[in-house]
Amino acid sequence: MMLRIAVLGCGRIGQMHAANVARHPRSKLAAVFDVNSEAAEKVAAAQGVKAAASAEEIFASDTVDAVLIATATPTHADYIEMAVAAGKAVLCEKPIDLSLARVEACAANIGDTKIPIQLGFNRRYDPGHSAARTAMLAGDIGELHQVIITSRDPALPPRAYLEAAGGLFRDMTIHDFDLARFMLGEEPTEVFALANALIDPALGKELDEVDSAMFILRTASGKQCHINNSRTAVYGYDQRVELIGSAGMLLSDNRKPHELRRFTSTAAEASQPYQFFFLERYQEAFMAEIDGFVDCVEKGAVPLASFEDGRRALILAEAAYKSMKEARLVRVSEVAA
Repeated sequence: MMLRIAVLGCGRIGQMHAANVARHPRSKLAAVFDVNSEAAEKVAAAQGVKAAASAEEIFASDTVDAVLIATATPTHADYIEMAVAAGKAVLCEKPIDLSLARVEACAANIGDTKIPIQLGFNRRYDPGHSAARTAMLAGDIGELHQVIITSRDPALPPRAYLEAAGGLFRDMTIHDFDLARFMLGEEPTEVFALANALIDPALGKELDEVDSAMFILRTASGKQCHINNSRTAVYGYDQRVELIGSAGMLLSDNRKPHELRRFTSTAAEASQPYQFFFLERYQEAFMAEIDGFVDCVEKGAVPLASFEDGRRALILAEAAYKSMKEARLVRVSEVAA
């Protein structure tokens, strides 16, 4: 049987998710919805499905088994609660909410539900990242000591996006906080953050926002993680993970359209720039994410990225903000409930 999934949200990432669900061999796109009816109708027409008149219509439908939430962040927690109340499985884009208090309230409202809830931390599904973690767990590099995560966007997003995103740490770095936890295998207990508006200082000052940041995380056993972020990398979407251990290193590297290298009188090993942005770089990961979600619903598999993972990543973001504002090392317990 095909898992019938409705997509809520028809913006850039919602359009991608709708197309992925429609072509996935074990799922079927049941419907789409967006508060912007024109956007919803466009996606519906492209995929040959119905555009629902409201989110409530989707939650009440007996032809929808699950929902994929790709709407604006402030709606995520509400829709998770509505889906659970309707008995529909959930795959929700990150973050659960920009407010840790709202996330805690959502957790209380859904209780110990058995309905599958998966968070959209797609980088866990990236073939290279996943292979690096598998090799590390198999002992290929001995005892893990350090994790280094490089995550740099190709260009500063539009002002309107920055105004609504909720801040670099909650919007962008939250993926890296989750990946750090995934690779370390232990909860970070301490966080130190340094951040500035280096790309557009005037805009940063106006919005009270940063665009360049570095973070140090440490676990109780002493394992370390360094995360570095930039909103602008002119050479392309820079996504790398290094795992350093007592017996070696593992590297999940960047991706290019192809691997041709040119050797001429003016350049050596000149090659294609990195893939432009997340839709291209993590295409395989997004499809694998759908595959994992179907397994959760149909086979009872444990979500690779759970609601709790979303909550803990946001806790790290809040600890990082506290560190940046107070210019000190912050214990995660100062923020966590």
